[in-house]
Amino acid sequence: MEFDPVLLARIQFAFTVSFHIIFPSFTIGLAAYIATLEVLWITTGHERYHRIARFFTKIFAVSFAMGVVSGIVLSYQFGTNWSRFSHVVGNVVGPLIGYEVLTAFFLEATFLGIMLFGWNRVPRGLHVFACVMVAVGTTLSAFWILSANSWMQTPAGYEMIDGVAHPTDWLAAIFNPSFPYRLAHMVTACYLTTAFVVLAVGARYVHAGRYPEDSRTMMRMAIGLIAIMAPIQAFIGDQHGLNTLEYQPAKVAAIEAHWQNEPGAEGVPLVLFAIPNEAEERNDYQIAIPHLGSLILTHSWRDTFKGLKEFAPEDRPPVAIPFFAFRVMVGLGLLMIAIGWIGAWLLWRRRLFETDWFVGPLQYVWPIGFVTILSGWFVTEVGRQPWLATGVLRTLDAASPIEGWQVATTLALFVVVYGIVFSGGIYYINRLIVRGPQGPAVEPPEGLPNRPLASAHEATRAAINAPGE
Repeated sequence: MEFDPVLLARIQFAFTVSFHIIFPSFTIGLAAYIATLEVLWITTGHERYHRIARFFTKIFAVSFAMGVVSGIVLSYQFGTNWSRFSHVVGNVVGPLIGYEVLTAFFLEATFLGIMLFGWNRVPRGLHVFACVMVAVGTTLSAFWILSANSWMQTPAGYEMIDGVAHPTDWLAAIFNPSFPYRLAHMVTACYLTTAFVVLAVGARYVHAGRYPEDSRTMMRMAIGLIAIMAPIQAFIGDQHGLNTLEYQPAKVAAIEAHWQNEPGAEGVPLVLFAIPNEAEERNDYQIAIPHLGSLILTHSWRDTFKGLKEFAPEDRPPVAIPFFAFRVMVGLGLLMIAIGWIGAWLLWRRRLFETDWFVGPLQYVWPIGFVTILSGWFVTEVGRQPWLATGVLRTLDAASPIEGWQVATTLALFVVVYGIVFSGGIYYINRLIVRGPQGPAVEPPEGLPNRPLASAHEATRAAINAPGE
């Protein structure tokens, strides 16, 4: 059996980075949430903010550790599987990743110990400051990593000398054309991801009649953020799409499964569903809305944009993955907006915690943010192909001269090890959630049983009527 080393190396990197990205995306938002809770605690004196902050700090610690572990192997893969990548673009990408370590990671490491172990051991103000600095550090980490990745999408501030990229303008390289949009889009996605985890945990406690004061605070804060940030994310995504159309038109053509502009036709339809047929260069079973694609991407009813047939076959990205992943991302984004606005309306009407048909399903919305981020990541990375750095280095040319069976062996080992490690980590996080915030749970009123999590309606009603609203 013959293995394709380049394809397997791409699968291996996609597998490891997919596992890795869910943890930093969660901890970026969670660090900001914990810092917000700490500031509220020190300014208002309400103990519920303190309890919730300590509770989510434990979850943050586990998630942060798994993010660090899963990220280490990525750097090794640059050397083992993609040695030409470091040779050609390392002069630009290497320092950007190095700055992430020198600024963000060291800042996080400096204050992380105080954040995790300084409860009741250091002054309140110092502990709050440490939490804020960890939140700043995680955001700085996103800044540098996204700057490096965005440079690979839209390179700027460099020159090629003997086939090697050399920086000529660091500000242009750091703030390359796609970076501002991708940074805003990703950080907002991180906050929304955390908000949905907090919302699901709070709904889980409300539905079970446990920790009524803490759980309702979680839900109120999460719904407030989602109701505001989800529509903002839609706007940022629209601006990001316009930027992508300008600098990576082939990616947009693949996302829209747009093959060609028909002679004499005005506008491009929005393809709601289709089965992209790359062999025949057409879509099967297509359902489309005329002109809507032009309206969204060009903000004009009649303007067109390049189709896939206008690019050489070797310069086209794969179509199926960006096409379907983009629709998953957009669909879940619309669901986020709906949940945020319905929740905000119920909260305004003071009916949120007694609306069982809404609170019950909210226990299970925690994966929405993670799936959305992964979908967007697939769109971004697969849509960039066949380039590893657009116009600078092709993926095929970046691969190391290794045998396919070697990559297949390490890929199989990664699948086994990651499956064991991350199953254990997720199990432990769930145990922390079951245990709940520190302090005794508020028992249901006399006559009602103390039910387990995600339980029946009587416990929910008890939580609603319990003191502390």
